[in-house]
Amino acid sequence: MNTIKSYVEAHKTRFIDELIELLKIPSISADPAYTQDVIDTSTAIKTSLEKAGCDHVEICETPGYPIVYGHKHISDDLPTVLVYGHYDVQPPDPLDLWESGPFEPVIKKTKIHPEGAIFARGSCDDKGQMYMHVKALELMNETNQLPCNVKFMIEGEEEVGSESLAWFVERNQEKLANDVILISDTGMISNTQPSITTGLRGLSYVEVEVTGPNRDLHSGLYGGAVANPINILTKMIASLHDENNHITIPGFYDNVEELSTQERAEMAKAPFSLEDYKNALDIDDVYGEAGYTTNERNSIRPTLDVNGIWGGYTGEGAKTVIASKAYAKISMRLVPNQDWREITELFKTHFESLAPKGTTVKVTPHHGGQGYVTPIDNIGYKAASKAYEDTFGVPAIPQRSGGSIPIVSLFEKELKSKTILMGFGLNSDAIHSPNEHFGIFNYLKGIETIPLFYKYFTELSK
Repeated sequence: MNTIKSYVEAHKTRFIDELIELLKIPSISADPAYTQDVIDTSTAIKTSLEKAGCDHVEICETPGYPIVYGHKHISDDLPTVLVYGHYDVQPPDPLDLWESGPFEPVIKKTKIHPEGAIFARGSCDDKGQMYMHVKALELMNETNQLPCNVKFMIEGEEEVGSESLAWFVERNQEKLANDVILISDTGMISNTQPSITTGLRGLSYVEVEVTGPNRDLHSGLYGGAVANPINILTKMIASLHDENNHITIPGFYDNVEELSTQERAEMAKAPFSLEDYKNALDIDDVYGEAGYTTNERNSIRPTLDVNGIWGGYTGEGAKTVIASKAYAKISMRLVPNQDWREITELFKTHFESLAPKGTTVKVTPHHGGQGYVTPIDNIGYKAASKAYEDTFGVPAIPQRSGGSIPIVSLFEKELKSKTILMGFGLNSDAIHSPNEHFGIFNYLKGIETIPLFYKYFTELSK
């Protein structure tokens, strides 16, 4: 433990500088304009893994963006840890809300991060957390503390659905064979209270289009006489929740997992201040499904949210127009037992049925994935728990996350191994939002904690 701490202390400036250089590359997988930047990032990851001590690293071509694969093999008699991460990032929009350039990383001190935090797109999700594993491998190699075999699989399409990853995993099961999968693309409760994510929600993401007249119309000559697609779309969206914020799609809740009173009581033991939560968001009250707490609403309950809505004239000044079309992007977070393809079809059928005469509706599915729950009695969870307790000084709390990592259920299906989610981010890190950041403390603490997972997983595997 002292060797780990001293190595991190001796090299922390370089660790930070290397991450900053990686964050400068705008690897936005959703926008074809950044294709070369995404590819350049994969090359940078390959170089970093080689320098960290992998025996072999390759850039694997896929139908989409490449996957960086690497391994360090010690012995067939030792367990193998497969590390997954992603090097692509979300689009930075809206740019005017960033206090500094999204791809011009800066370190600033905050109330939560007095040691400083790196502000840049991808700093927490997931370049910063992925790079902790690269530096942890370097540490273990340089200090002769790597106790088992390790493989890396770093992809470039996580933010757009990981379609090529599924293609790659299905075709490379032998290459990816492992005893446990380790991911840091989640968070923890606080910098003084670590937690291990034991559940993820699934996801169904769709785009809807409402069409009325065959062209944009003068709102004075035609207003009130033809259906306005924007008005219609907003009414349709509003009808998707009832007065208790319960989703109204028929069949939506048929397979929802209902937790027992005892399980909900265990969840409630996690430290949480509703007042701090509201203050952090600058809101005077919370909002959500009746009968559930805030932490239950954002983890064990399914949701439906509009992620974007547009149509008509949105420029400066006024233009009196009835738009021909209106659009929205909608995501549904799902809980275990809800099949995302089934939910997508239920949404499509219901939403199309809401369209009044004089309009047509088109629903385009984008991507999705299944929810996931990992048991806390397996050796992977136990190894992670011991590692956190060593570095933070307190036991980690199991916690379900509201987020989605659709490929986790794919891994279990194709590779037959459990996934351990060792996140070091915080809810306040603004992932997917302007001013995303990742604490220096969190970054370095991750590099310090990950080698202990390897140590304890190897010991418990004997």
